[in-house]
Amino acid sequence: MKQAYLFEAIDGERIKCLLCNHYCILEKNRFGICGVRKNDGGVLYSLSFGNIIAENIDPVEKKPLYHFLPGSRTYSIAAPGCNFHCRFCQNWHISQIQEKRVKTPEHTHFNPTDLLQNSMISSCKSIAFTYTEPTTFYEIIKDTAEARSAEDTMRFVMISNGFMSAECLEQTNRYIDAYNIDLKSFSDQFYRQNCGGRLQPVLDNISSIYLNNNWLEVTTMIIPGENDSPEEINDIAQFIAEISKDIPWHISRFFPNYRFTEHRITDGHLLELARDIGKKHGLKYIYLGNVPSENSTICPGCNKILITRAGFDVIENELTEDGNCPQCGKAIAGIWT
Repeated sequence: MKQAYLFEAIDGERIKCLLCNHYCILEKNRFGICGVRKNDGGVLYSLSFGNIIAENIDPVEKKPLYHFLPGSRTYSIAAPGCNFHCRFCQNWHISQIQEKRVKTPEHTHFNPTDLLQNSMISSCKSIAFTYTEPTTFYEIIKDTAEARSAEDTMRFVMISNGFMSAECLEQTNRYIDAYNIDLKSFSDQFYRQNCGGRLQPVLDNISSIYLNNNWLEVTTMIIPGENDSPEEINDIAQFIAEISKDIPWHISRFFPNYRFTEHRITDGHLLELARDIGKKHGLKYIYLGNVPSENSTICPGCNKILITRAGFDVIENELTEDGNCPQCGKAIAGIWT
């Protein structure tokens, strides 16, 4: 175990974890809601630090990030644990792991220098903290970032549920170049019943990330019968648009999984309805996920197709080097080089 960052002593051997908006207060030998942070003798320890449970080389579009180094590869890693318990989790077998199974022989021991070297050898342009909830393995993010040399051009991306604390977000904003935040619903009741979290901290963090000038994209998975009403979809689109119409919105199809196996697959027309609602609010870049779709990036100025995609592959990229449309000269929001 590694001593965790971001906690404070309260009294006796009780401590308060400052990592996410649960702000767990832990008695001696107790675990946080995430299941991977433990009070051991009045000190908070991270059980996930030394264990990489998933490690892959992915297209950055798979995160999904469509306006961040398109066509590049990202070295994707995860450690076990999550501060949410989403009943529809697509990666439940690694995110909802029990604390007694955190350390197992098949996990890869984490070393920040090795991670940086492996990502460079693999010709990746970024390291993605993804698959589970990166907030719960913040120690890995921090130590890897601080292992970078001044000349290192490796970028960091974080795929998150957005429930990190203000203290944690202040730190990750120093290290993370691009976020994709999962805005699961616009209902606090949905978050409480289906995720074990709350809506408002996620909304606050999305706003804070954008105002801090970190690159931001947002994903919403539409689940039939849960968050698919036109009113709720409208609220989500309106919220994003009021922050910035330049934020890409990924509308993703749901497939039955984990504890939502009785729900049906999202109909394609529902995704198209959500896309139309997003366009009504002026969102410039809307993409459909988990469905066969071209998902081209189109210039909002002249409607020229700028980036053509097939699945997660970039087939053609006609943006200028500085990220402008070659036809009308409009600057396209994103990180392109």
